[in-house]
Amino acid sequence: MESGFGLYLAMPVGTVTGIADWWRRVDSSVLWQERIWLGLAIAYAVIAVIALVQLIRIRFRAPEYGWTTQKVFHLLNFIVNGVRAAVFCFREDVQALSPEILQHVLLDLPGIIFFTTYTLLVLFWAEIYHQARSLPTDRLRPMFLIINAAIYLSQVFIWGYLWYTPSSLMLTVAKIFFAVVSLVAALGFIIYGGRLFLMLRRFPIESKGRRKKLREVGCVTAICFICFTIRSFIMAFSVFNKAMDLDVLYHPILNGIYYTVVEIIPSALVLFILRKLPPKRPPGQYHPIR
Repeated sequence: MESGFGLYLAMPVGTVTGIADWWRRVDSSVLWQERIWLGLAIAYAVIAVIALVQLIRIRFRAPEYGWTTQKVFHLLNFIVNGVRAAVFCFREDVQALSPEILQHVLLDLPGIIFFTTYTLLVLFWAEIYHQARSLPTDRLRPMFLIINAAIYLSQVFIWGYLWYTPSSLMLTVAKIFFAVVSLVAALGFIIYGGRLFLMLRRFPIESKGRRKKLREVGCVTAICFICFTIRSFIMAFSVFNKAMDLDVLYHPILNGIYYTVVEIIPSALVLFILRKLPPKRPPGQYHPIR
């Protein structure tokens, strides 16, 4: 008779085998592929609409401010999620595009814009921190633009190389590039988000809005650091494990989990946390803010 201990060991193995079989069946099912792509498209479309509505609300609430960091953040969120929604809605058509470089552009570009969108928060927090510490801020914005320009130019070079000379080596370089970019974003959040959080903690307890701002900075820092770290790890791991390949039709579950964890959930949470509208200025005190 099999011992109780033997049965205990056998149960997890059977469970894991069952999950693996189910995973393979779903990956090979055209119906499930279509359901997952459609689910991702709907989720991205909802977030895009929320970002657009919030942008319009901010525009009507404080039109005198011009294009502030908050407005650009919501605009970029709308663009990223809108493009993602369109790509996943027509996922099979995108996969059939020719030349193949068009597929890479449509799948990679939203990820780069996602980086720009959320590092805007890092820039905003860095400016607040430097101003509070009486440190110079004149180099922060140019540095942000230089870093982003370098990333976009590097990505264009990768696309150009893949267009003229498609190679598995350059695809590996592209994955490593995305992993490094994501790691840079994660470090930016932990450095400046962490600094701003610690600075706010030192403010007097009676400071107006201190607790709310402390919670806001802490939550956004944690969410963005985790999502970009996971993104970096998965992209780096996919270089050495073909079973972790993303942006392919035959891995719908992996794609569903990946995009939900590193983009959809973080975007939804951050938009919810940063939902507060800017205060209205009293009549006669409207001045453009640069």
